[in-house]
Amino acid sequence: MKYCKTFIILSLLLCISSCNSQNADFAISTDKTHIHFKTFGTGKPLLLINGGPGMNSNGFQSLAEKLGNTNLSIIYDQRGTGKSILNVLDSSTITMKLMIDDIESIRKKMKIEKWSILGHSFGGMVASYYATLYPEHIDKIILSSSGGIDLDLLTYVQTEINSKLSKDDLDSVNYWTNKISEGDTSHYAKLERGRHLAPAYVIDKNFIPAIAERLTQGNPTVSQLIWTDLAKMNFNCENKLRSFNKPVLIIQGKHDIIKAETAEKAHKVLSNSKIVFLEHCIHYGWLDNEESYFQNINDFLSS
Repeated sequence: MKYCKTFIILSLLLCISSCNSQNADFAISTDKTHIHFKTFGTGKPLLLINGGPGMNSNGFQSLAEKLGNTNLSIIYDQRGTGKSILNVLDSSTITMKLMIDDIESIRKKMKIEKWSILGHSFGGMVASYYATLYPEHIDKIILSSSGGIDLDLLTYVQTEINSKLSKDDLDSVNYWTNKISEGDTSHYAKLERGRHLAPAYVIDKNFIPAIAERLTQGNPTVSQLIWTDLAKMNFNCENKLRSFNKPVLIIQGKHDIIKAETAEKAHKVLSNSKIVFLEHCIHYGWLDNEESYFQNINDFLSS
């Protein structure tokens, strides 16, 4: 039960070819999958992989629009979330390898030879795994508050989240988590849980309502299946990433729920990486420290 609750919390964390598409919606459909994605702006392609697992890409549209001022930004609903609907959700349809296959399907659909990738939270884990399988299609990587290149975050992230909540908020999170586990899947229950959990993710309390609403959108079935698959495969990208030499920006808040040690481990493994810790920031750099977050990313992408 303890690990199950940890997975639920984690699911809430943790979106050289030049293209000329304007804002547009796309879908890739086969007899087994349907992957929905959107593009914003023009320029060199940049794929955004949102956090989760089990979260849609809705909360990343504003980030994609902003980055679309200088790039062709792409966000997509990970399989089993949002508009990327699957008829069956089980261990045969929800795996990390299939999620990577979906990313490759988008790349091929867009006729992109190389693209940069921004992976946030759990999305950073997906980006790291993609880099072990298809390094030849990567220009640059941004690991934004990434969950890491292995599963070490499972040993501490729940404690980090709890430490950033007041006693009243923590009691309320536990209360509403139990209500949801007992079958109350109403939007109200999820929103109340999100309202008390949101302070763990942002310093600027003005963003709590938006974060709370975002936290209602997770699919716990998808989340549990992915975390189970990660454990089964003993997720660890370290050995293969030692030979990855493309530029990597590792960026996260100084007060992130992801420990600095997780970022520093990736920095040591990735030979061509730089690391930035943002002041006055927890888990969402583009909210807590917008100017510095985008300046670092735009400088990195344009260098």
